Amino acid sequence: MLTQPTLRAWRPGDAATVLAAFSAPEMDRQADRPVDSLAAASRWIERRAADREAGTGYAFAVVDEADVPLGNVAVSAVNRVHGTAWVSYWTSLAARGRGTATAGLRALTDWAFTDLRLHRLELGHRTNNPASCAVARAAGFTVEGLQREKLVYGGVRYDVELHARLRGAGGAAR
Repeated sequence: MLTQPTLRAWRPGDAATVLAAFSAPEMDRQADRPVDSLAAASRWIERRAADREAGTGYAFAVVDEADVPLGNVAVSAVNRVHGTAWVSYWTSLAARGRGTATAGLRALTDWAFTDLRLHRLELGHRTNNPASCAVARAAGFTVEGLQREKLVYGGVRYDVELHARLRGAGGAAR
């Protein structure tokens, strides 16, 4: 179990790891564009760097002690006026079930509340994804509601459960 994750910006040298992660079943739902080649994985990393530079999003590799990326945690749709943002996470197939996503999400949440001085973080997951729900709850995110038929994959509509966490709730910086 990964209890003390290290978060770092994605690097160009991580492209092969990103490509491998996106080759897992259902990972295409985690990308804004297909990640099906080394070039596409490099572009995925470049877009994360551009978001960081623009101040609109911050994606981090969750790495192990050997600096090997195990997954991704990200803050996007940053709204500085209202102090809100959207968070997301994924892990490589090999890292699933090891606490990587939960540890990474906790670290990201603390960072967003402390460094970005945000007040509210939100996330959503398909209701047929209990693992993602478990991560959200373990990281201190409270269920706030159901968004009916919000997402569509392969012509099928999915309900999304919305979670949120406020600064100061669950032990985060005040």
